[in-house]
Amino acid sequence: MMRLVHCAKFGIEAEGLEKPPFPGRKGEIIFETVSKQAWEEWLRLQTMLINEHRLTPFEPQAREFLAQERDKFLFGGGTAMPEGYKPPAD
Repeated sequence: MMRLVHCAKFGIEAEGLEKPPFPGRKGEIIFETVSKQAWEEWLRLQTMLINEHRLTPFEPQAREFLAQERDKFLFGGGTAMPEGYKPPAD
């Protein structure tokens, strides 16, 4: 059965994640308040940020940067696109 959450990103009732995306309190908060659609959009943006900023995700500074951007994206404040970023042509 589909689980509904009040999505912090979109402000609507939407399908929730099937399980927390990672362990710990922050993973539980995301599980309880972020829709599946918002999480999937974050994953796409995260991939773009890793590529555009040439991040190595296992480095502490990169992980901190991505955590800050994730919180801005999911819980308000928006995410700044990298300088000079041009979206791929369709």
